[in-house]
Amino acid sequence: MGGEAYVSRARWTWKALILALCLWGFNSVSSAARLSASRQKLEVQKHLNRLNKPAVKSIKSPDGDVIDCIHISHQPAFDHPYLKDHKIQMRPTYHPEGLFDENKVSEKPKERSNPITQLWHVNGKCPEDTIPVRRTKEDDVLRASSVKRYGRKKHRTIPKPRSADPDLVNESGHQHAIAYVEGDKYYGARATINVWEPKIQQPNEFSLSQLWILGGSFGEDLNSIEAGWQVSPDLYGDNNTRLFTYWTSDAYQATGCYNLLCSGFIQINSEIAMGASISPVSAFRSSQYDISILVWKDPKEGHWWMQFGNDYVLGYWPSFLFSYLAESASMIEWGGEVVNSEPDSQHTSTQMGSGRFPEEGFGKASYFRNIQVVDDSNNLKAPKGIGTFTEQSNCYDVQTGSNGDWGHYFYFGGPGRNPNCP
Repeated sequence: MGGEAYVSRARWTWKALILALCLWGFNSVSSAARLSASRQKLEVQKHLNRLNKPAVKSIKSPDGDVIDCIHISHQPAFDHPYLKDHKIQMRPTYHPEGLFDENKVSEKPKERSNPITQLWHVNGKCPEDTIPVRRTKEDDVLRASSVKRYGRKKHRTIPKPRSADPDLVNESGHQHAIAYVEGDKYYGARATINVWEPKIQQPNEFSLSQLWILGGSFGEDLNSIEAGWQVSPDLYGDNNTRLFTYWTSDAYQATGCYNLLCSGFIQINSEIAMGASISPVSAFRSSQYDISILVWKDPKEGHWWMQFGNDYVLGYWPSFLFSYLAESASMIEWGGEVVNSEPDSQHTSTQMGSGRFPEEGFGKASYFRNIQVVDDSNNLKAPKGIGTFTEQSNCYDVQTGSNGDWGHYFYFGGPGRNPNCP
């Protein structure tokens, strides 16, 4: 009897010990989780403090954005160690030759009504000597895969027209419909881009229309400057169409970012905010709206400048940020890009452009018009030897053309998943 009692007590002792260990393990995991969450919150807060500089004035946009008017000398660019003593260049030394002549030739289509603006303009404007910066919120950073990756594109998102290996092209899950030129030295590019609000299937996908200024190979040292419009729920937390820029000097690995989300681009303009919503956008068989973007290399200072429309010189990327682009670009691309995450093992239904195929034409399909390059004499000119590229033309396609008013142009885009694009 005593032996049975001993065994019984021993069993209970083991059970108690196991229970205690389980509770200890649970508490340890719980404590570790709390510690990890606390560390993440601290890390996110530090990042927000770095990005959101003290504002002279703040403007609430109808879409929920807050636009902070930051003193021009306090902008994020000057967090860069090489820019500590940089003297801001308030205007480019030279504009490309032919820019203002071309504007006379390039009449807007008659269907175009009011000019495009940004939503936040409804509620105010920034004072002189300040720049408008879209305030980053905690939720914006938490949607990213990590604080370090916030505001950055994934590696290998550049369309590579010459690749004969479809697996290599599609490895990143990004798909494109572009026109491009290569084989020369390029010192800038210009385009007028039709603005739409494409439907995005998954929050981690995006759709954009942009130009790429590319230098170097398509390897780990690729240099890129990009500008256009995008819809990106992951980055902005909504489905609004927004003006954006991007740069990288190492194929999206450790350098560069969207808009002003890292140090690099120096903004001088007090009226246009990077990453802010564009309004209005084009409607199917109705009014069409477009934006003009010019990026060019100042022949004297060597910086890459950006102009939005005919009136807004936004700022510049200092030449020291780049290796190949410190001299010139070797390829220019114009067109659309989407992320295809293949939800439910099918092609995404995320739209590119208007979501219509190019053959549908004006008022239905999205377009780029008056595409031009800047040559080594700082002249804007028509590109020679335009090529086109798309990974799956049954999902997204591109068709080029040229005429007197629109110069070299192309229609592009598509609906993504459809009976011919499973």
